[in-house]
Amino acid sequence: MEKFTVLTGIAAPLMRPNIDTDAIIPVAYLITTTREGMGRGLFSGWRYDRDRREVPDFVLNRAPYRHASILVAGENFGCGSSREHAVWALKDFGIRCVIAPSFASIFQENCTRNGVAPVVLREEEVRHLAERAERAPDLPTTVDLVDQRVEANDGRAFRFTMAPSAREALLLGLDAVGLTLRHEADIAAYQEDDRTRRPWVYAV
Repeated sequence: MEKFTVLTGIAAPLMRPNIDTDAIIPVAYLITTTREGMGRGLFSGWRYDRDRREVPDFVLNRAPYRHASILVAGENFGCGSSREHAVWALKDFGIRCVIAPSFASIFQENCTRNGVAPVVLREEEVRHLAERAERAPDLPTTVDLVDQRVEANDGRAFRFTMAPSAREALLLGLDAVGLTLRHEADIAAYQEDDRTRRPWVYAV
């Protein structure tokens, strides 16, 4: 998993509340377990018409937002089903960070397990970022996970917090298995000690 430390890029404003995982990646795209190419289905119900032509006024179809690496969204982002494909689609499109006033809990966990930073800010702060992204779309926004701050494209900065375990996973670029393997020596020592104390558990 790619490390997330400091990200500077274009922010795309999508200030709709309750954007669910079916909107993020419709069910038609869930027939694969391959992550590559999932970005084609990202928000496909909004990005394309019935003939698969781009909807011109949808934010991710407009320059420079089609190259956005940060998505600024409304409250309760990622609600609905627990499909991990929603995060795969965001990341494959190029989105490495979603900023919102709140997230659905399972979606938030899926983000940190896949290298996408879910950043929670107050609603007025999120709206400021969205407004600045609309007024000066070519100016980048910076998300600094090391210092836990977001800098809008006008220089105004906002502080955020993240669960220590989630932040560590993103900073180190490790999923749950990778984080566990950091304690491989301790696990092996425990097993060896347990084998001595309870040999019958390990009998074949």
